[in-house]
Amino acid sequence: MGKTVAVLGASRHRHKFGNKSLRAHIKGGFEAFAVNPHSPQEMIEGAQAFHHLAEIPKAIDRVTVYLPPPMTLAALEDIAKATPKEVWLNPGTYDSSVLARAEKLGLPIIRGCSIVDLGMSPSQFPD
Repeated sequence: MGKTVAVLGASRHRHKFGNKSLRAHIKGGFEAFAVNPHSPQEMIEGAQAFHHLAEIPKAIDRVTVYLPPPMTLAALEDIAKATPKEVWLNPGTYDSSVLARAEKLGLPIIRGCSIVDLGMSPSQFPD
């Protein structure tokens, strides 16, 4: 069975990194889930969309975050409850308060670009 990923901040707008990440993870063989509390879509780029991480009916291996730091901070409790094997904080998603809280929660944080980790580049995914 393949790995699962939740993309927090997934967007239907193809120029946004949350959308590019969703496409990259699907291309990389992940079963991807889009998480965006403001999205009216049921599907984004062929991935099932949810308003909240807790709604995903499967265990999540990877959470990759595309939210501004205050929203990331607010999402950390929900991320911890999902017990992912890894949590990617992409550039621009964290600050010292996010890192401190994530450490306190014992989250397996990786700071970097999850798209690059897949051996791809965001530029491979045109708007």
